[in-house]
Amino acid sequence: MASVPHSTTQEREPDPGASARPVVARFEVLCTRYLDPHGNELAPLPDFAREAKALVPAYRAMNLLRTFDAKAIALQRTGQIGTYASTLGKEAIDVAIGLALGKDDVLLPSYRESGVLLMRGVSLVRTLLYWGGDERGNVFPESPRDFPFCVPIATQLPHAVGVAYAMKLRGERRAALAMCGDGATSKGEFYEAINAAGVWKLPLVVVIVNNQYAISVPRAQQSAAQTLAQKAVAAGIHGEQADGNDLIAMRDVVSRALDRAYAGDGPSVIEALTYRLSDHTTADDASRYRSAEELAGQWHYEPIARLRDWLVHAGAWSKADEEKLAHACAEQVDAAVREYLATPPPRAEQMFEHLYQRLPQPLAWQRDAACAEDAEPSPPAPLPRRERGDSRSSG
Repeated sequence: MASVPHSTTQEREPDPGASARPVVARFEVLCTRYLDPHGNELAPLPDFAREAKALVPAYRAMNLLRTFDAKAIALQRTGQIGTYASTLGKEAIDVAIGLALGKDDVLLPSYRESGVLLMRGVSLVRTLLYWGGDERGNVFPESPRDFPFCVPIATQLPHAVGVAYAMKLRGERRAALAMCGDGATSKGEFYEAINAAGVWKLPLVVVIVNNQYAISVPRAQQSAAQTLAQKAVAAGIHGEQADGNDLIAMRDVVSRALDRAYAGDGPSVIEALTYRLSDHTTADDASRYRSAEELAGQWHYEPIARLRDWLVHAGAWSKADEEKLAHACAEQVDAAVREYLATPPPRAEQMFEHLYQRLPQPLAWQRDAACAEDAEPSPPAPLPRRERGDSRSSG
C-alpha cells in the first residue's frame, strides 16, 4: 500500500469573516404586470401594445369567450350538455396564449382551455360537442397539431416533454406549450416533466393557471412555497410569474418564453396569477368552501373590465362599440348552439374508436353488436296513457 505523504502546507488561521455555511446560490422570482385593476399603465408597454387599437381584437375575443361561457352553463343547467368547466376569470390568459403561440407550435391543454383553442381557430361547436359527450368535439381539424382536452390532472405534462423532445431531435424551430392548474403542480408528473425538460433543455413552456383553488383546496393548503413559479428552480429552468388578469402582461411573458424556446435556451415555467370566478365545474358548489365576500372582492380584479378601461382611456373603445360587440357575440354564440343542437348524434361505435390501436376481440364483438343495434330502426314510441277521468273517446 502506497504511503500518503504528510502535507507541508502550514495550517492557516481561521478567517473571522468566513462561514461554515456559505451561500452557494440565490434565486428570485419576477412578476410582470403592466396594467393595474383600473386599467392604468404601471410601466412602459411592450411594442405590441403601443397602439391601443391593436388590442381591440383581443378584447373582442375575451368577450366572445365570456358570452360563450355563460351560454354553456345555461345549456348544462337545461340538460343539453354534460358537466362543463367554466373559463370565467381566465379570459386574458387564454387569449394571450392564443395570440403568442405560433401556427406550428403545439398546445397541450387541460380541460379548461377552450379559450386558447378558440384562438387557435377551433370552432365553438366542437367545444359544445365535447362537453356534450361527443368525441368528435375532441378532434381539432382547424388546429391539427394540438392535443385534445385532458381531464386527468397533469398527465399532459410528460406528453409535452415527448413533443418538445421530438421538436429538438428534428431541429425544428417550434415549441410545445402545456397548461395546467395550480393543483397539478403537486403531482409527480409535473416535477418529472420539468426535470426532464431542464436536463434535455427542451423547447417547452409550462403555464400554471393559478386560480387559487384545486377544486375546493385553497392554494395555501396545497404548497408552502411562496410562489409556484419557484418550483422551476428545482429543475434548473427559468420560472416567473405574470398577472393573469392583465392581457398585456400575459402575452409579453408567454412570448418571451416561446422566444427562449425557439432560440434553444430551454424550457420555462410561468405562473399565471388569476382567480376562478366560477364553480370548479357545473358539478361543484363553491359556496361550500369559499365566502361570498371573498368572491365579490375578486371581481374587482377581473380581466375584461381592466382591458376595457385601458382601451377607453386610450380612446380606442366606446359605449357604442361595447353595445355592438355584445350583440355580435350573442349572435355568434347562438349560431354555434344551433349548429350543435342540429348535429346528428354520434354512431354507437364511437365509444370504441380511441381505446386501442387494435381493438381486442371481446371488445370487437361488443362493437359489432352495438353497431348492429344502432343500425336497426327504433321501435315506435308507445301511445300516451290516458289519465283517470280523461273524457276523450278511445274510438
